[in-house]
Amino acid sequence: MKRLPLLCVAFLACAVLAAEPSKAPQPTAVQVTLEPGKVHEECARLESGDKRAWHWKSDTPVDFNIHYHAGREVFFPVKRDAMRGDGGTFAAKTGEDYCWMWTARDKAAKVEARIAK
Repeated sequence: MKRLPLLCVAFLACAVLAAEPSKAPQPTAVQVTLEPGKVHEECARLESGDKRAWHWKSDTPVDFNIHYHAGREVFFPVKRDAMRGDGGTFAAKTGEDYCWMWTARDKAAKVEARIAK
C-alpha cells in the first residue's frame, strides 16, 4: 500500500513534464529566392557553448557566412564564397547575436536551409 502513493506521485510528475512545452529552440527552415546582389539573414542569440547544426543548398553559387557584430566590427566565424551548399555544427565561443547570411552573386539564387539545435 505504501507504494501506491509513490507511484501516483511519479505518474503525476511525468504527466506535468510531458505537458510542459519544450523550451528548446525549434529548427529554422529557410526557403528564399535572392535577386542578384541581395542578401538574406537568419539571426539568433547564442550563448557561449551553444551549438547549432546547419545545412543549406542553392541552385547557383552564393556567398555564405555566419557572423556577429561587436560595435562597428563584424566577425566571421564561418565564411564561404561561391558555394552551392555547405553544412556543419556551429559552436558559439562567446555569447552573441549570430546571423547566418546568404548573398546572391551575379544572378538570382534559390536557397533552402535548416538551422537546428
